[in-house]
Amino acid sequence: MAWVKGIAGTVCALIGLLWIGQGINILPGSFMSGQIQFAVLGLVLLVVGGLLLWSLRRSRGATGATRG
Repeated sequence: MAWVKGIAGTVCALIGLLWIGQGINILPGSFMSGQIQFAVLGLVLLVVGGLLLWSLRRSRGATGATRG
């Protein structure tokens, strides 16, 4: 089940970065370009993805699993 959190966290973070880039017009060519609300939504999605990845790291540390 941990791999689901990892994939979901990574996808959320990447989409969040994309939306931020489009919202602040770094990545033009979309209806989202230059629209600040998409930058805000992207930031929220980036935080959600980060929290998912952080919780995954915390749960691995709590179970005593080692990195290999």
